[in-house]
Amino acid sequence: MKDFNERVQEIKDTIDISSGNKKVDTLIKNARVINTFSGDIYKTDVAINAGKIIGFGNYPARQVIDIKGAYLSPGFIDGHIHVESTMVKIPEFAKVVMPCGTTSVVIDPHEIANVLGLDGIKYMLSSSVDAKLGVYVMLPSCVPSTNLETAGAELSSHDLSLLLNDERVLGIGEMMNYPGVIYKDDEVIKKIAIAKNKLIDGHAPMLRDKQLYAYVSAGIKSDHECTDVNEAREKLRAGMYIMIREGTAAKNLKSLLPLVNSENSRKFIFVTDDRHLEDIYREGHINYLVRTAIKMGIEPVRAIQMATINTAEYFGLKELGAVVPGYNADLIVFEDLKKMKIRSVFKDGQLVAKDGKIIDGIIPEYKGKVRGTLNVKWIEHEDFALKAEGKYAKVINVIPGEILTKESVERIKEDAGYVSSDVERDILKIAVIERHMASGRIAKALVKGFGLKKGAIASSVSHDSHNIVVIGTHDGDMYTAAVQVVKMQGGICAALNGQVLEALPLPVAGLMSDRSAEFVSEKLKRLEEIARSLGSRLPDPFMAMSFLTLPPIPEIRITDRGLIDAVKFKVTNLFVKK
Repeated sequence: MKDFNERVQEIKDTIDISSGNKKVDTLIKNARVINTFSGDIYKTDVAINAGKIIGFGNYPARQVIDIKGAYLSPGFIDGHIHVESTMVKIPEFAKVVMPCGTTSVVIDPHEIANVLGLDGIKYMLSSSVDAKLGVYVMLPSCVPSTNLETAGAELSSHDLSLLLNDERVLGIGEMMNYPGVIYKDDEVIKKIAIAKNKLIDGHAPMLRDKQLYAYVSAGIKSDHECTDVNEAREKLRAGMYIMIREGTAAKNLKSLLPLVNSENSRKFIFVTDDRHLEDIYREGHINYLVRTAIKMGIEPVRAIQMATINTAEYFGLKELGAVVPGYNADLIVFEDLKKMKIRSVFKDGQLVAKDGKIIDGIIPEYKGKVRGTLNVKWIEHEDFALKAEGKYAKVINVIPGEILTKESVERIKEDAGYVSSDVERDILKIAVIERHMASGRIAKALVKGFGLKKGAIASSVSHDSHNIVVIGTHDGDMYTAAVQVVKMQGGICAALNGQVLEALPLPVAGLMSDRSAEFVSEKLKRLEEIARSLGSRLPDPFMAMSFLTLPPIPEIRITDRGLIDAVKFKVTNLFVKK
């Protein structure tokens, strides 16, 4: 911590350097600067010293970098992401997204907190210290997200208050328990109250009218769950920042962009929420959202504002989001506004990535450990049997490209008094196994939309409490897949005819690998190929499966407690009379 006199001298030195009286560290010459404040693009040189931008024009410099008329933009900021969904630790995540132009992220470590509580949040903070990437935290507000599932931890308002003073903690993360806000649940209101002058992010799918106003009036200022223009417009008119999300399972970018115009664009933020490594490798990160927005007709500077200064201003990151004096030299260089192919990335004035690759050795490996987190009562083959208690049952219907689900009532396929998967009609069995308390609780239901013709898939990644979820055509394969997940202390696998076809161990809280991003990516690619060979027609069946256990998202879900009516927010019967 600098004392007052040191700070005074630092200001004087900065004024001297900005005035051109001393050499700067770096001068980036012949840049077409994208100015997110003035909203224009112009050619100039940019001077950098001690990781900060200190002026425009010609300066004496120790190092000169001529970018020959390329564009120079502020580094991109992801305003809401669960890094755990990439299945790699933060240093590995940084190696993947920084070459895409992402220099800062605002994470909500909700997933690992549901498994490890405060220890999980502390792990994410400590693992990001040397990762070069700017990592800021919104504290998970709903651990567990509801009382309709079993999590590995519970975080009270008091627990959260212990971390609120950390300089990288910006506030309280997505308030998923919107009924708790509206109906004034005491503990929910306490979590809002402890935020004081810090931010509270929202999560309120399809909340409208006076309930929306009550939610916003409580102090919640953003939402990333809008799926259409009408919903987003109403929330925008209520004063909320609209986080336009383009993840792996939930894709709302193209649906919401038509609402953006010159009058309201500064209230929009680009986020990824949950995005798998494969999508980042194939399409990009925030640069993909910017590129797509421009392609759809959003003016380029406006699109870049939504990825930079809008996010920085919402979160109060006062030295991020612009190429102006006094701001951090988090910069990206690219030659074409439409292609958005990133040539160079600077973080705090240091070159960290070039031509799509991280600079070798710049990000050290993080070797911190967490305890084992899979605590499962012995699983038997018979645990996957589902007794037929009627001829008709409620079925969870997957909506491709969305995390919303729909409910249907279907005639079951029955065999000797038990429900069988019906591959012809794509009605498969799904099970959720409680994995935190060894309770032995296993819930079973039916799901439609995965298309499996044989085998089973399983994962310990299942939002939000991350119990083990299994979908399959055959009880034996469901058993094999579930047991493999337990043996790995968490992970993803596919099984057929009693054999494990492929598996990705995720020993860090059952959510993240301790291996490289390349290793994880190859394993995921192989698992997706196998899922397709088993008949799945979803682009990413493992991601889609992971959201079927998320009670706060309508319309119907499954947790270890049973089938969940996510509209009425209660456990519901599987079988119905018709």
